[in-house]
Amino acid sequence: MIEYEFPLNEKVRTLLRLEDLFARIERFIELDQSTDHHIALTILFEILEVSSRADLKSDLLQELERQKRVLAALHNNPAISEDALDEILNEIETAASAVLSMTGKIGQHLRENEWLMGIKQRTCMPGGTCEFDLPSYHYWQQQNITLRRQFLHDWLAPLMPLKTALTIVLRLLRESGKVMHFTAHQGTFQQMQGGRVAQMLRLTLSGELACIPEVGANKYAINIRFITANYAAKSTLFEQDVPFDLTFCSLG
Repeated sequence: MIEYEFPLNEKVRTLLRLEDLFARIERFIELDQSTDHHIALTILFEILEVSSRADLKSDLLQELERQKRVLAALHNNPAISEDALDEILNEIETAASAVLSMTGKIGQHLRENEWLMGIKQRTCMPGGTCEFDLPSYHYWQQQNITLRRQFLHDWLAPLMPLKTALTIVLRLLRESGKVMHFTAHQGTFQQMQGGRVAQMLRLTLSGELACIPEVGANKYAINIRFITANYAAKSTLFEQDVPFDLTFCSLG
């Protein structure tokens, strides 16, 4: 099965992008080659760009506070485990405190590092980080693996409260919906929304079907077209019935 997630607003889109970037940088930091650590550094610059959105920190804090109120109201509900509820509430409280403690502009410690910003500027140019362009960066890449990894961890660490907070928000978002089964007849599907607005759609279908979903959604309707998986020719409609699972995710 292949799962696709389609954010339906800019806030969720940003969180999903950051989630992907944090997962990739942590993977590359733990590898050993200097090329791996070069990739990790370029991902760090991407995280810096995506997280520089002015309202990201306040959005996360507001959402964590809102979810804390919603979940706290579930105390004494016999269908809810009190221990599990207390655990997630503690996670939210800890994450919110860590984000709140992030002083100044997100990533300011990176922007104040002239050496890093020099590398960042060169990464925008094709082949711009060759050893003759940045000999000091070439020197860094030849250093001990453990030393390079420690540098990367140190540069990433001040941004980790964002990762912790967005992980909680996205987990709650993903768990908020019920899975429903549908079939797209001859590759197309439409469902009227009736005013219901989801923040994200999760769509799952068999990996044996050579098609890719394209989603359009608003408060009135959801439209899904399945396109033939073709990496060279112009995209065409997959004119077969496509069974799929769909989850409407919303934090309410």
